[in-house]
Amino acid sequence: MNKINLHIEIVSSTTSRLSSMGQKSRAAIYTVLASHFSEVGITIVNDLTDLEDLVTDKPDLVFLGMKYVPGELNNNHLGSNKIWLSEYLDEHNIAYTGSTHSAHELELDKSLTKECVIAAGLNTSSYIVARRTKLLTPQNVTLKFPVFIKPTDRGGGTGVDSASLANNFDELLTKVKSIRSELGADSLIEEYLPGREFSVAIIKEKFTNKYLAMPLELVAPANINGDRFLSAAIKSADTETFKAVAEGDVRDQVTSLAIKAFRALGARDYGRIDIRFDKSGTAHFLEANLIPSLIKDYGNFPKACKINLQMDYEAMLLHIVDLALTRSSYLRTQHSLAEPRLTDLTPYGVTYRYNRISTK
Repeated sequence: MNKINLHIEIVSSTTSRLSSMGQKSRAAIYTVLASHFSEVGITIVNDLTDLEDLVTDKPDLVFLGMKYVPGELNNNHLGSNKIWLSEYLDEHNIAYTGSTHSAHELELDKSLTKECVIAAGLNTSSYIVARRTKLLTPQNVTLKFPVFIKPTDRGGGTGVDSASLANNFDELLTKVKSIRSELGADSLIEEYLPGREFSVAIIKEKFTNKYLAMPLELVAPANINGDRFLSAAIKSADTETFKAVAEGDVRDQVTSLAIKAFRALGARDYGRIDIRFDKSGTAHFLEANLIPSLIKDYGNFPKACKINLQMDYEAMLLHIVDLALTRSSYLRTQHSLAEPRLTDLTPYGVTYRYNRISTK
Protein backbone atom coordinates (compact mmCIF):
# COMPACT_ATOMS: atom_id res chain seq x y z
CA MET A 1 0.00 0.00 0.00
CA ASN A 2 1.33 3.42 -0.95
CA LYS A 3 1.67 5.73 2.02
CA ILE A 4 0.20 9.22 2.07
CA ASN A 5 2.93 11.84 1.75
CA LEU A 6 2.21 13.70 4.97
CA HIS A 7 4.18 14.38 8.15
CA ILE A 8 2.27 13.72 11.39
CA GLU A 9 3.64 14.29 14.89
CA ILE A 10 2.02 12.66 17.91
CA VAL A 11 2.45 15.14 20.77
CA SER A 12 2.23 14.54 24.51
CA SER A 13 4.23 15.16 27.67
CA THR A 14 6.28 13.03 30.04
CA THR A 15 4.99 15.27 32.85
CA SER A 16 1.95 13.24 33.92
CA ARG A 17 0.20 16.36 35.19
CA LEU A 18 0.20 17.77 31.65
CA SER A 19 -0.39 14.77 29.42
CA SER A 20 -3.63 13.09 28.42
CA MET A 21 -1.66 10.43 26.53
CA GLY A 22 0.81 7.97 28.03
CA GLN A 23 3.61 5.95 26.46
CA LYS A 24 1.38 2.97 25.65
CA SER A 25 -1.12 5.17 23.85
CA ARG A 26 1.60 7.04 21.93
CA ALA A 27 3.09 3.76 20.74
CA ALA A 28 -0.28 2.33 19.63
CA ILE A 29 -1.21 5.49 17.71
CA TYR A 30 2.24 5.59 16.11
CA THR A 31 1.93 2.00 14.89
CA VAL A 32 -1.36 2.73 13.13
CA LEU A 33 -0.40 6.06 11.59
CA ALA A 34 3.07 4.93 10.48
CA SER A 35 1.46 2.27 8.30
CA HIS A 36 -0.50 4.92 6.37
CA PHE A 37 1.63 8.11 6.31
CA SER A 38 5.14 8.68 5.00
CA GLU A 39 6.51 10.41 8.10
CA VAL A 40 5.18 9.89 11.62
CA GLY A 41 6.98 10.92 14.78
CA ILE A 42 6.46 11.28 18.51
CA THR A 43 7.30 14.65 20.06
CA ILE A 44 7.50 15.17 23.81
CA VAL A 45 6.51 18.69 24.86
CA ASN A 46 7.26 19.59 28.48
CA ASP A 47 7.87 23.33 28.08
CA LEU A 48 7.77 26.24 25.66
CA THR A 49 11.13 25.37 24.12
CA ASP A 50 9.83 21.94 23.14
CA LEU A 51 6.74 23.56 21.63
CA GLU A 52 8.86 26.00 19.64
CA ASP A 53 10.93 23.10 18.30
CA LEU A 54 7.74 21.32 17.22
CA VAL A 55 6.55 24.34 15.26
CA THR A 56 9.98 24.77 13.66
CA ASP A 57 9.68 21.18 12.40
CA LYS A 58 6.46 22.20 10.56
CA PRO A 59 4.48 18.95 10.56
CA ASP A 60 1.40 18.75 8.35
CA LEU A 61 -0.65 17.60 11.33
CA VAL A 62 -0.27 17.32 15.11
CA PHE A 63 -2.11 14.50 16.87
CA LEU A 64 -2.76 16.19 20.22
CA GLY A 65 -2.28 14.25 23.45
CA MET A 66 -2.10 17.27 25.76
CA LYS A 67 -3.68 20.69 26.16
CA TYR A 68 -1.06 23.17 27.38
CA VAL A 69 2.37 23.82 28.83
CA PRO A 70 2.65 26.03 31.93
CA GLY A 71 4.86 29.02 32.50
CA GLU A 72 5.98 27.23 35.66
CA LEU A 73 5.39 23.92 37.39
CA ASN A 74 6.41 23.51 41.02
CA ASN A 75 5.12 20.81 43.37
CA ASN A 76 1.81 20.38 41.54
CA HIS A 77 1.15 24.14 41.44
CA LEU A 78 0.79 25.48 37.91
CA GLY A 79 1.60 28.98 36.79
CA SER A 80 -1.31 31.06 35.57
CA ASN A 81 0.32 31.83 32.22
CA LYS A 82 -0.62 28.62 30.40
CA ILE A 83 0.38 28.27 26.77
CA TRP A 84 -2.40 26.37 25.01
CA LEU A 85 -1.04 24.08 22.32
CA SER A 86 -4.08 24.39 20.07
CA GLU A 87 -3.91 28.19 20.17
CA TYR A 88 -0.15 28.16 19.54
CA LEU A 89 -0.56 25.79 16.59
CA ASP A 90 -3.36 27.93 15.15
CA GLU A 91 -1.07 30.95 15.29
CA HIS A 92 1.51 29.01 13.26
CA ASN A 93 -1.03 27.57 10.79
CA ILE A 94 -0.45 23.95 11.81
CA ALA A 95 -3.43 21.58 11.79
CA TYR A 96 -4.17 19.47 14.86
CA THR A 97 -6.71 16.94 16.04
CA GLY A 98 -9.65 17.78 18.27
CA SER A 99 -10.88 20.94 19.91
CA THR A 100 -9.59 24.49 20.09
CA HIS A 101 -8.04 26.04 23.18
CA SER A 102 -11.26 27.75 24.30
CA ALA A 103 -13.00 24.39 24.69
CA HIS A 104 -9.92 22.89 26.39
CA GLU A 105 -9.84 25.82 28.79
CA LEU A 106 -13.47 25.27 29.75
CA GLU A 107 -12.98 21.52 30.13
CA LEU A 108 -9.90 21.87 32.33
CA ASP A 109 -11.85 23.63 35.10
CA LYS A 110 -14.82 21.45 36.06
CA SER A 111 -16.64 24.39 37.68
CA LEU A 112 -16.38 26.43 34.46
CA THR A 113 -17.62 23.42 32.51
CA LYS A 114 -20.69 23.20 34.75
CA GLU A 115 -21.33 26.94 34.44
CA CYS A 116 -21.27 26.59 30.66
CA VAL A 117 -23.65 23.63 30.73
CA ILE A 118 -26.04 25.43 33.08
CA ALA A 119 -25.99 28.52 30.84
CA ALA A 120 -27.07 26.26 27.96
CA GLY A 121 -30.09 25.15 29.99
CA LEU A 122 -28.84 21.60 30.55
CA ASN A 123 -29.09 19.47 33.67
CA THR A 124 -26.15 19.15 36.04
CA SER A 125 -26.15 18.69 39.80
CA SER A 126 -25.98 21.72 42.12
CA TYR A 127 -22.44 22.54 43.23
CA ILE A 128 -20.05 24.86 45.04
CA VAL A 129 -16.28 25.26 44.84
CA ALA A 130 -13.99 25.09 47.87
CA ARG A 131 -10.94 27.21 47.10
CA ARG A 132 -7.69 25.97 48.56
CA THR A 133 -6.88 29.50 49.76
CA LYS A 134 -10.11 29.93 51.75
CA LEU A 135 -11.48 28.32 54.89
CA LEU A 136 -14.57 26.18 54.29
CA THR A 137 -17.25 26.54 56.96
CA PRO A 138 -20.65 24.85 57.39
CA GLN A 139 -22.27 28.15 56.43
CA ASN A 140 -20.57 27.97 53.02
CA VAL A 141 -22.20 24.63 52.20
CA THR A 142 -25.66 25.23 50.80
CA LEU A 143 -25.99 21.76 49.26
CA LYS A 144 -27.96 18.76 50.46
CA PHE A 145 -25.94 15.81 51.75
CA PRO A 146 -24.65 13.42 50.56
CA VAL A 147 -22.21 15.34 48.37
CA PHE A 148 -19.44 14.25 46.03
CA ILE A 149 -16.00 15.90 46.11
CA LYS A 150 -13.29 15.89 43.45
CA PRO A 151 -10.50 18.23 42.27
CA THR A 152 -11.64 20.95 39.91
CA ASP A 153 -8.76 20.46 37.48
CA ARG A 154 -7.82 16.77 37.29
CA GLY A 155 -8.95 13.92 35.07
CA GLY A 156 -8.68 10.16 35.07
CA GLY A 157 -10.31 9.90 38.48
CA THR A 158 -7.35 11.58 40.18
CA GLY A 159 -8.29 12.51 43.74
CA VAL A 160 -11.43 10.35 43.71
CA ASP A 161 -11.66 7.57 46.31
CA SER A 162 -14.09 6.16 48.87
CA ALA A 163 -13.84 9.40 50.88
CA SER A 164 -15.15 11.42 47.91
CA LEU A 165 -18.73 10.68 48.97
CA ALA A 166 -19.42 12.66 52.15
CA ASN A 167 -22.53 12.37 54.31
CA ASN A 168 -21.80 15.30 56.64
CA PHE A 169 -19.67 18.40 56.92
CA ASP A 170 -16.81 16.73 58.83
CA GLU A 171 -16.38 14.11 56.10
CA LEU A 172 -16.58 16.84 53.47
CA LEU A 173 -13.94 18.98 55.15
CA THR A 174 -11.57 16.03 55.52
CA LYS A 175 -11.74 15.29 51.80
CA VAL A 176 -11.34 18.95 50.80
CA LYS A 177 -8.22 19.19 52.99
CA SER A 178 -6.86 16.02 51.40
CA ILE A 179 -7.29 17.39 47.87
CA ARG A 180 -5.67 20.66 48.93
CA SER A 181 -2.64 19.05 50.61
CA GLU A 182 -2.03 16.17 48.19
CA LEU A 183 -2.88 17.83 44.87
CA GLY A 184 -2.72 21.55 45.58
CA ALA A 185 -6.14 21.85 43.98
CA ASP A 186 -9.53 23.45 44.60
CA SER A 187 -12.43 21.09 45.22
CA LEU A 188 -15.66 20.78 43.27
CA ILE A 189 -18.47 19.79 45.64
CA GLU A 190 -21.68 18.49 44.04
CA GLU A 191 -24.94 17.06 45.27
CA TYR A 192 -24.51 13.33 44.75
CA LEU A 193 -26.34 11.64 41.89
CA PRO A 194 -27.18 8.07 42.95
CA GLY A 195 -28.42 6.73 39.61
CA ARG A 196 -26.97 4.94 36.60
CA GLU A 197 -23.75 6.23 35.00
CA PHE A 198 -22.95 6.57 31.31
CA SER A 199 -19.95 7.50 29.22
CA VAL A 200 -20.85 8.89 25.81
CA ALA A 201 -18.22 9.01 23.09
CA ILE A 202 -18.88 11.63 20.42
CA ILE A 203 -17.37 11.80 16.97
CA LYS A 204 -18.11 13.99 13.98
CA GLU A 205 -19.15 12.72 10.58
CA LYS A 206 -16.84 13.73 7.76
CA PHE A 207 -17.85 16.87 5.86
CA THR A 208 -21.04 17.47 7.86
CA ASN A 209 -21.98 19.20 11.08
CA LYS A 210 -23.57 16.03 12.47
CA TYR A 211 -22.19 14.24 15.51
CA LEU A 212 -22.56 10.58 16.36
CA ALA A 213 -23.24 9.79 20.02
CA MET A 214 -22.05 6.40 21.28
CA PRO A 215 -23.13 5.63 24.84
CA LEU A 216 -21.89 2.96 27.23
CA GLU A 217 -23.37 2.25 30.63
CA LEU A 218 -20.69 1.89 33.30
CA VAL A 219 -21.02 -0.14 36.47
CA ALA A 220 -18.26 0.31 39.04
CA PRO A 221 -17.55 -2.39 41.63
CA ALA A 222 -18.81 -1.50 45.09
CA ASN A 223 -16.22 0.12 47.38
CA ILE A 224 -15.72 -0.64 51.09
CA ASN A 225 -18.81 1.42 51.90
CA GLY A 226 -20.96 -0.28 49.28
CA ASP A 227 -21.01 2.77 46.99
CA ARG A 228 -20.45 2.53 43.22
CA PHE A 229 -18.57 5.26 41.40
CA LEU A 230 -15.46 5.48 39.26
CA SER A 231 -12.48 6.14 41.52
CA ALA A 232 -8.88 6.57 40.41
CA ALA A 233 -8.11 2.99 41.44
CA ILE A 234 -11.01 1.55 39.44
CA LYS A 235 -10.15 3.56 36.34
CA SER A 236 -6.48 2.59 36.55
CA ALA A 237 -7.28 -1.10 36.98
CA ASP A 238 -10.07 -0.93 34.35
CA THR A 239 -12.29 -3.04 36.61
CA GLU A 240 -15.62 -1.37 35.89
CA THR A 241 -18.00 -3.28 33.63
CA PHE A 242 -19.67 -1.70 30.64
CA LYS A 243 -22.82 -2.43 28.68
CA ALA A 244 -24.32 -1.37 25.38
CA VAL A 245 -27.32 0.94 25.71
CA ALA A 246 -30.45 -0.30 23.97
CA GLU A 247 -32.69 1.89 21.86
CA GLY A 248 -35.26 3.72 23.94
CA ASP A 249 -35.78 6.57 26.37
CA VAL A 250 -32.56 6.08 28.34
CA ARG A 251 -30.44 6.09 25.20
CA ASP A 252 -32.30 9.11 23.84
CA GLN A 253 -31.74 11.03 27.09
CA VAL A 254 -28.02 10.42 27.34
CA THR A 255 -27.19 10.93 23.66
CA SER A 256 -29.22 14.14 23.44
CA LEU A 257 -27.66 15.59 26.60
CA ALA A 258 -24.15 14.55 25.55
CA ILE A 259 -24.29 16.20 22.14
CA LYS A 260 -25.87 19.37 23.55
CA ALA A 261 -23.17 19.61 26.23
CA PHE A 262 -20.42 18.94 23.67
CA ARG A 263 -21.72 21.76 21.49
CA ALA A 264 -22.23 24.09 24.46
CA LEU A 265 -18.53 23.74 25.28
CA GLY A 266 -17.59 24.66 21.72
CA ALA A 267 -15.88 21.29 21.30
CA ARG A 268 -15.20 19.81 17.89
CA ASP A 269 -14.40 16.52 16.13
CA TYR A 270 -14.38 14.08 19.03
CA GLY A 271 -14.51 13.75 22.79
CA ARG A 272 -16.34 12.14 25.68
CA ILE A 273 -19.19 13.33 27.89
CA ASP A 274 -19.94 11.60 31.20
CA ILE A 275 -23.50 11.50 32.51
CA ARG A 276 -25.24 10.22 35.63
CA PHE A 277 -28.90 9.89 36.53
CA ASP A 278 -30.49 11.31 39.65
CA LYS A 279 -32.80 9.26 41.85
CA SER A 280 -35.79 10.05 39.65
CA GLY A 281 -34.11 8.83 36.47
CA THR A 282 -33.22 12.19 34.91
CA ALA A 283 -29.88 12.48 33.11
CA HIS A 284 -27.36 15.04 34.42
CA PHE A 285 -24.04 16.16 32.94
CA LEU A 286 -21.01 15.10 35.02
CA GLU A 287 -17.91 16.19 33.11
CA ALA A 288 -16.22 16.28 29.72
CA ASN A 289 -12.99 14.86 28.36
CA LEU A 290 -11.95 16.32 25.02
CA ILE A 291 -8.74 14.28 24.75
CA PRO A 292 -10.02 10.92 26.00
CA SER A 293 -7.87 7.83 26.41
CA LEU A 294 -7.21 6.16 23.06
CA ILE A 295 -5.38 3.06 24.27
CA LYS A 296 -6.48 -0.01 22.32
CA ASP A 297 -8.89 -2.23 24.27
CA TYR A 298 -8.84 0.24 27.15
CA GLY A 299 -10.78 3.39 27.86
CA ASN A 300 -14.39 4.14 27.13
CA PHE A 301 -13.91 6.00 23.85
CA PRO A 302 -12.45 3.10 21.81
CA LYS A 303 -14.89 0.68 23.47
CA ALA A 304 -17.84 2.89 22.55
CA CYS A 305 -16.71 3.19 18.92
CA LYS A 306 -16.40 -0.58 18.68
CA ILE A 307 -19.71 -1.43 20.35
CA ASN A 308 -21.86 1.29 18.77
CA LEU A 309 -20.36 1.70 15.30
CA GLN A 310 -18.33 -1.47 14.77
CA MET A 311 -15.47 0.95 14.23
CA ASP A 312 -12.22 -0.76 15.13
CA TYR A 313 -9.17 0.92 16.64
CA GLU A 314 -7.42 1.62 13.34
CA ALA A 315 -10.53 3.07 11.70
CA MET A 316 -11.20 5.22 14.78
CA LEU A 317 -7.74 6.81 14.70
CA LEU A 318 -7.82 7.39 10.95
CA HIS A 319 -11.25 9.00 11.22
CA ILE A 320 -9.92 11.42 13.87
CA VAL A 321 -6.98 12.25 11.59
CA ASP A 322 -9.28 12.74 8.59
CA LEU A 323 -11.40 15.22 10.52
CA ALA A 324 -8.33 17.32 11.29
CA LEU A 325 -6.91 17.08 7.77
CA THR A 326 -10.07 18.56 6.28
CA ARG A 327 -9.09 21.82 7.99
CA SER A 328 -5.44 21.74 6.95
CA SER A 329 -3.80 24.08 4.45
CA TYR A 330 -2.62 20.99 2.55
CA LEU A 331 -6.14 19.94 1.67
CA ARG A 332 -7.26 23.49 0.96
CA THR A 333 -4.52 23.89 -1.62
CA GLN A 334 -4.59 20.37 -3.11
CA HIS A 335 -8.33 19.63 -3.17
CA SER A 336 -11.45 21.74 -3.37
CA LEU A 337 -13.53 21.42 -0.23
CA ALA A 338 -16.56 22.33 -2.32
CA GLU A 339 -16.45 18.70 -3.49
CA PRO A 340 -14.38 16.92 -0.87
CA ARG A 341 -12.67 13.68 -1.89
CA LEU A 342 -10.71 12.84 1.23
CA THR A 343 -11.27 9.14 0.68
CA ASP A 344 -9.43 9.44 -2.62
CA LEU A 345 -6.55 11.27 -0.93
CA THR A 346 -6.25 8.75 1.89
CA PRO A 347 -6.77 5.20 0.58
CA TYR A 348 -6.54 3.50 3.95
CA GLY A 349 -8.28 0.32 2.92
CA VAL A 350 -10.21 0.51 6.19
CA THR A 351 -13.98 0.20 6.25
CA TYR A 352 -16.59 0.41 8.97
CA ARG A 353 -20.30 0.98 9.12
CA TYR A 354 -22.48 3.20 11.28
CA ASN A 355 -25.50 1.99 13.17
CA ARG A 356 -27.64 3.39 15.98
CA ILE A 357 -26.69 6.90 14.96
CA SER A 358 -27.99 9.76 17.06
CA THR A 359 -27.46 13.30 15.78
CA LYS A 360 -29.78 15.24 18.04
